[in-house]
Amino acid sequence: MLDTQFSDTQNQPKAVVIYSGGMDSFTILNKAKAEGYDLYALTFDYGQKHSKEIEFATNVCNELEIKHKIIDITAINQLLQSSSLTSDLDIPEGHYEAASMKSTVVPNRNMILLSLAIGYAVDIKASKVFYGAHSGDHAIYPDCRPDFVHAMNKVAKLANYEPVDIVTPYLNSDKSEILADGLRMGLDYGKSWTCYNGREKACGKCGSCVERLEAFVLNKETDPLAYEVQ
Repeated sequence: MLDTQFSDTQNQPKAVVIYSGGMDSFTILNKAKAEGYDLYALTFDYGQKHSKEIEFATNVCNELEIKHKIIDITAINQLLQSSSLTSDLDIPEGHYEAASMKSTVVPNRNMILLSLAIGYAVDIKASKVFYGAHSGDHAIYPDCRPDFVHAMNKVAKLANYEPVDIVTPYLNSDKSEILADGLRMGLDYGKSWTCYNGREKACGKCGSCVERLEAFVLNKETDPLAYEVQ
């Protein structure tokens, strides 16, 4: 586990952010910071091929002086070999809504990550856990859908003496709407990594890249990331 600490911020409510380093969590991190929370960012290394996102997360937290923990849970990778993100299976190309993208589902991922984040929140007396579920993921990822989020919120309150709210600002927004909000905040999306392949440049072909590039087109903006194909 890597741990970056900065001085505590006085008189601000604490919140945990599950921060992958991708554009959704990058937007949420900045949004929560702007709302005045004393943030504790959690980045999970679960053996994902696109571990490059962890580097981007670290850089942003250092720049913003946000307390940041990188949690090594790669041991669970041996239990999650059915996903192309955590095994030797090829990353599929195409849009997120294509049936082939189901191979990128990591079984129970968000329940695992949320459980750890909620435990951390209780431990540090934080009242909220932010994470980046959004409507663009609903078709493929069951653990990004409203029913799951609402159920996990109920479980979080049953499992602990201290109430912790799971906050999903973009649960009913798509990627282009998230990007639009971030652009209004003046965010530099060259500081986020979305591609499911961890190469030097983003591939431009995987579902994650396709959806990201589509969001920039819809916002009439150019993605600052370098791509192999665009």
